Amino acid sequence: MNSARIDSYLRRLGAARPARPTAGVLRDLHLRHLRTVPFENLSVHLGEETVPSEERLLDKVTGSGRGGFCYELNGAFAALLTSLGFEVTLLAGRVYGDEGRLGIPYDHLALRVGTVDGGEWLADVGFGAHSHFPLAFAERGEQADPGGVFRITEAGPHAAGAAGGPGAAGGDLDVLRDGKPQYRLEVRPRTLEDFTAGAWWHSTSPASHFTRSLVCSLVTGDGGRITLGGRTLTVTTADGTREVRELEGDDEVLRVYRERFGIELDRVPEVGEPRGAARNS
Repeated sequence: MNSARIDSYLRRLGAARPARPTAGVLRDLHLRHLRTVPFENLSVHLGEETVPSEERLLDKVTGSGRGGFCYELNGAFAALLTSLGFEVTLLAGRVYGDEGRLGIPYDHLALRVGTVDGGEWLADVGFGAHSHFPLAFAERGEQADPGGVFRITEAGPHAAGAAGGPGAAGGDLDVLRDGKPQYRLEVRPRTLEDFTAGAWWHSTSPASHFTRSLVCSLVTGDGGRITLGGRTLTVTTADGTREVRELEGDDEVLRVYRERFGIELDRVPEVGEPRGAARNS
């Protein structure tokens, strides 16, 4: 990333350029990212390609004012952190689904981040509802966070695989939220290009939840969350109070995308629209 791109990214986050890559700076940038860059899968339903390349991701986040899902959000965040002097390692994960089954390989992208003041952190701005702050990577006890109580644990010797069979953990880690496993992380370093097949699958497969639903979501300033799922707007406060309402027409949907998420669209995405660009990637 060049200096102009770094400044553009930091302006979107509302952050000044930090003097040093410390744990405190990482915490601040992590929370700002969750509050300003939406977790969204709109590209899947707008026929837009999802390509895990640094230049494409940065163009989307800093140029187009958009968000994305894990490959895009954590991929772009990794580029920013690296440019600011953090030590960043990309890690592959498999998300836990129904009945404890693990998703496809390269199902999720998360970040292992080292800071100059010591320690390593699990940073993840691309999982939707998750921790608001980075988690201490080496800590195996409970870690309280506004998003819940989290634990990083050594994975067991076996887990239900994508096809239901056993899979060796091999030193992998399970990330739990409020006692429920969220995803399993490999500890082997990966490159952004390694996630190409996962991005393609999530953008095109009928089995992917991203092709079957629309979501756009941000953490709010009070620690709650605002989510537009299709045409249903849900605002959840930090204490769990939820306000849900159906938006009445295209104009209101586009206005909510613009005013609440900072996303300018010329048409409303709909589940089931042709995704030619994604299908041909």
